[in-house]
Parts: sequence; structure tokens; C-alpha cells
Amino acid sequence: MTSETIPDSWRAALEPALATPEARRLGGWLKAEEAAGKQVYPPRGTRLTALSLTPLDQVRCVILGQDPYHGQGQAHGLAFSVRDGVRPPPSLANIYKELESDLGLPRPVTGDLTRWAHQGVLLLNNTLTVEAGQAGSHAGRGWDAITDACVAAVAERDVPTVFILWGSHARKKAGRIPALRDGPTHLILTSAHPSPLSAHGGFFGSRPFSQANAFLEQRGRGAIDWRL
Repeated sequence: MTSETIPDSWRAALEPALATPEARRLGGWLKAEEAAGKQVYPPRGTRLTALSLTPLDQVRCVILGQDPYHGQGQAHGLAFSVRDGVRPPPSLANIYKELESDLGLPRPVTGDLTRWAHQGVLLLNNTLTVEAGQAGSHAGRGWDAITDACVAAVAERDVPTVFILWGSHARKKAGRIPALRDGPTHLILTSAHPSPLSAHGGFFGSRPFSQANAFLEQRGRGAIDWRL
């Protein structure tokens, strides 16, 4: 599939998807793109960071993104996150505004969401690579089946989990996962995307962080400390 190492906790869940012709074509296509001199983000070795930092058995909350940031030095394998020292992009800045409004927390200076990942927040993009400067350029190349398998593996557990779906793209992805249903086991929170183009259409005021924590505490899984 790729040169990335699949974390042990996710290996069994992903093996069927990784064995498909689509996954093999994805690996070959990525190698060809890089051999042709195209810059692909995030760099090799970081494309499965979301899975490495958040083992399957530790997932408490899933936040679904679309594809990595396509600017230099931004993407590092976690949806909506940028490396420490990189200015938070507009969508992340709006997430921070909602975090402040929802929980009264000061807006973080860092754009690095690794601390959330270590607490069981799976920050997963639908597509895990992108060409520099070309948003959405790797969509439809084979990542969907792999990341669908990740979401399905979480949803199939009989463990209370919160799924935060921002925007129509995340909702469509969730709709492909038969096991992902709102009910006593899981809480599904949907709203507009935090992008400046849509945040005022229902993202602001949606209070995903407090709702997630209330659900997790009620189910005995403990609140997430959303401070960064």
C-alpha cells in the first residue's frame, strides 16, 4: 500500500483493506508521483501518525477531516493539526474560537493537536496525502477504503465513542460505515464545517467539546482535557 508501517493495534482491522488491488495501486501511484518530482504532504513516515498516536483500543472520540493541509510545513498526519510553531490555519482558528466559547478555555497558541491524540481523540483525514498546493488532489486514489476501515473498526466496538462530523464530506463518510449509528453505544455530533466559508452556518455554537465530554463521563470513559 505505502511505505508506512501499520501500527500493531490497527493491523488486523486494516488487513482486508490493505490486501485490495486499490491499496496496492495507491502505493505504486504515490511512489510514481514522488519519483516525478511532485511534493507530497505529509512527509513519508508521518502519514499514519493519527493511528500511531491513538491506538484502536484507546479511541474515545473520532474527529474526521477531509485531506491534509497542502502548504509547506503544515501537515504532520493529524487532521486539522499543524506542527508546533506553524500558524493555525483558518479552520483550526475557528475550532479554537468554538472551544473558547464552549468550554471557556483560552485560545491555544500552538496548532499542534498531539495532546488530543494522546488522550484518545482519533484525528483522521479521509485522504491521508495531498500534493503541495493542490487541495483534494489525492482524493479518490484509494485512501477511502483504508480510512473507512479505520472508522468501521472503531464503530464496531461495543465501547461508547463520540464521532464528531464537521461538514457534508464527513457525514458522507460516516454514511458508508454500517456500524456507525447514533444510539446508546455511540454519540454522533454533526454541524457545519469550521471553514470560514461555512462556520457561521451552524459550526459556531454547536458545542461539540462539552457534548462529547458529557457523553463520555456518563458512560464512564472520562472527559477529555481539551486544553493545549
